[in-house]
Amino acid sequence: MWKIFKRREDVFHKLIEEQASITYEGLKLLVKYLETLDNEVAQELSLKEKEADEVRRILIDELNRTFVTPFDREDIFSLSRSIDDVIDYADSTVAEMAILKVKSTPYMQRIASLLKDAAYEIYHAVMRLPKHPNVAIDHAQRAKALENRVEAVYREAVADLFSGPEDVHHVVEMLKMREVYRHLSNAADRGDEAANIIADIVVKKT
Repeated sequence: MWKIFKRREDVFHKLIEEQASITYEGLKLLVKYLETLDNEVAQELSLKEKEADEVRRILIDELNRTFVTPFDREDIFSLSRSIDDVIDYADSTVAEMAILKVKSTPYMQRIASLLKDAAYEIYHAVMRLPKHPNVAIDHAQRAKALENRVEAVYREAVADLFSGPEDVHHVVEMLKMREVYRHLSNAADRGDEAANIIADIVVKKT
């Protein structure tokens, strides 16, 4: 009976790890897109986002059918949602850029690189949760530090937008750019949320 429960617990670890891995791959594609503005890369990212959604749907189905979970059901659900939101915002950033006809900027590239690094830390934090919770917290703290750096670049980018000329054309471009920057900032916020949930899980387990 214990082996059955253990296998059921392992399912959730594997699904969360898969989500975090797909999200990391998606953020690498975001970096590549902002460097190249290649439509094929945008399509690859969109497919990754759909793949991540499918894993989340499976995880929720497992939650609805399982009584024994490796940690609180609410924490599993929230961690899964936060990780999923990161890749959602990465995908929506690219979609907004296409709709608004916004070109990539050095600020966007810097933020995307930091988001990719944060996704890497979240992925490793999730992998270390079952057997090395203290190491998981170390990765989560690194992810939070990267989120702080994203916010610093975001503020710098917005300040730069408002420092330009005040004609109508610039105002329109400024609003478009700020919308894209907000999507990137939201991705960082969700990564920070995932890191906080991981830290909470470790505190509850120890």
